[in-house]
Amino acid sequence: MIKILIAIPFFLCSCLTALPQNYHAIHGSSYAGSLGIANNPAAIINTPYSWDINLFSLQETTSTNAFTVLNYSLLSSAAKSQYRVDKGDFERYGKGNFNLHLFNARIALNRKTGIAFGMNVRGYLDAKTNKYNFIDTLRNFRNFLAINNSNTNLRGDMKSSNWLEFFGTYGRTLWDEEQSRLNGGITVKGTLGVAGGLVGIKGVSFTRTVQNNKPVYLVNAGSLRYGYSSTIDQWKKGRPSSKNIGDILMYAKGGVSLDLGMEYIIKPQYVTGYYGEDNHYDYEWKIAVSLLDLGTSKYEYSTQSREAGDPVINLSDMSLERKFNHISKIQDFNDSLGTVFTDLHPLTGSFTIINPARLVINVDRHLSSNFYLNGELSANLSSLAGENKLYSSELNFLTVTPRWETKIYGLYLPVQINAEHQFWVGGAIKAGPLLLGVHNLSNIFSKSKLQNGGGYLAIVLRSGSRTKAHRDSRYDCPK
Repeated sequence: MIKILIAIPFFLCSCLTALPQNYHAIHGSSYAGSLGIANNPAAIINTPYSWDINLFSLQETTSTNAFTVLNYSLLSSAAKSQYRVDKGDFERYGKGNFNLHLFNARIALNRKTGIAFGMNVRGYLDAKTNKYNFIDTLRNFRNFLAINNSNTNLRGDMKSSNWLEFFGTYGRTLWDEEQSRLNGGITVKGTLGVAGGLVGIKGVSFTRTVQNNKPVYLVNAGSLRYGYSSTIDQWKKGRPSSKNIGDILMYAKGGVSLDLGMEYIIKPQYVTGYYGEDNHYDYEWKIAVSLLDLGTSKYEYSTQSREAGDPVINLSDMSLERKFNHISKIQDFNDSLGTVFTDLHPLTGSFTIINPARLVINVDRHLSSNFYLNGELSANLSSLAGENKLYSSELNFLTVTPRWETKIYGLYLPVQINAEHQFWVGGAIKAGPLLLGVHNLSNIFSKSKLQNGGGYLAIVLRSGSRTKAHRDSRYDCPK
């Protein structure tokens, strides 16, 4: 517990090792089907299959500069893996997200109208600190404060939001002309806030003095706020998981979220004959714009959530050492905290975390035969709510993906610059119902890059038939 308190900002970042929308390979693809809904609800229209079912898909992304995973890659055993806290005097950050899709289904009612529905579990974590110094030989508070003598305004924050969502999507062709087509779509999501949490540390400052010929550090100022959702308290050791999950869902707060999207399609400039191959779903350009995750997730504070300010006068590093030694549970931590701050009170009621709202612009170009080039720009919008609001954000920023793709097979090479200015080269393959990809190929070939990257796995069943055009009976041969 002592080490956690010494470097709380670091642990805010490193906690994303606990994490298990970014299926970059198939963004913009007409074969994406139900997998493309999360990137643009209008994508359910310009796909040739009469139906498809995403039985299962899992995606995970992490990015941090706070620590490094050693001796471990996706091709090696985890038995010898280690991690190293990255030493130095700099700002730290940690971000991660995951999503689990279960039984997402898309159905084409006809070529101009489609619906989709399903269930997803999603989670986001954002953590950041200002500049502070850290080395791996720290033993106590005094060591930490000694190497941070010039960093007198320590601060950091973390927020985590995890929710269950049930969604329904409706898409329709808005107009269809000789050379172009416009499709639109909307997704309405009912959500349950499964687990949320926040930590905020502000304005920590201290002074160095000498007592009994030894340096002593006195805390002058600082505030702390931490809270987590009451749903977490419902998980009891020794009970069946089904009972714990049922209680969590019973206490979860409900909410609503929206996705909106459009796709503008420039058709191929050639005409097939009456008995020629159907080219309804072909295109030269596909330009898509979407607004995603417009909504919030709401959580009820646990009774152990606290806000503290005004440290007691002459609070020394040795006093902190004694007060927080041998802490084993949150109640003990709160009791010790009451002896450190003159103003300590519980956080009550509820807190809201804004979902990772974003604007996504996707442009897909058919090059020739089965070759395509996709470009995507993703701009986070949730931060526009202001610094005093809690919000989640996406790691996506700019991605370019060349691909070779047929109905059954696909090869993809997404290249991206993410929101933390990291350059990743990923890769993915499709073989029948299986899609398998990684965000950063260094996760495979390097044993020190696993903390930055992630991957995805999806199993999608597709109809063997294409959605047929409505035939005008006036042109049928007379009987």
